[in-house]
Amino acid sequence: MLILQSVFIFSALSFGNAAQAQSDKDTSLINDCKAGAQEFIHTDALMKNLFDSAAGYVIFPNIGKGGIGVGGAAGNGIVYEKGKMIGRAKMTQVTVGFQFGGQAYREVIFFESKETLDRFKQNKIEFSAQASAVAATAGASANAKYARGVMIFTQQKGGLMYEASVGGQKFKFTAF
Repeated sequence: MLILQSVFIFSALSFGNAAQAQSDKDTSLINDCKAGAQEFIHTDALMKNLFDSAAGYVIFPNIGKGGIGVGGAAGNGIVYEKGKMIGRAKMTQVTVGFQFGGQAYREVIFFESKETLDRFKQNKIEFSAQASAVAATAGASANAKYARGVMIFTQQKGGLMYEASVGGQKFKFTAF
């Protein structure tokens, strides 16, 4: 009986520590997303209107990308619906072509309608090489338009990458 109690207590403590670690990881990601949104708005004040009016958006505050011939990128983000956090997202990307180097950037994807956001939540949105992202600069959002219900902005954080490649991004949504 003492062994059973010890196992139960150990399991409870381990679960509590794992939950705390996950909570700390989520808190860090949420804070990074808030800071990333502020950086986008700082760069282009007109983007505040997009954050306020979009049916939803996902922000990936830290995407790492690298390649030599074949490349890849990955990042985690938070999904918002009408400004409220609803879940996590993971982005992965594979590219092929002339490329060399590495970089870090942030990305925000705005969803024009609830239907488009719902497709994202069902993991039914992927971006091919034809999807274009707008580099976030002062005034960039003034003329940006939704294409197939989404609008994508990126913002370089660091690194150097030479690239002439094709590829696509895949996403995985997990509700809170």
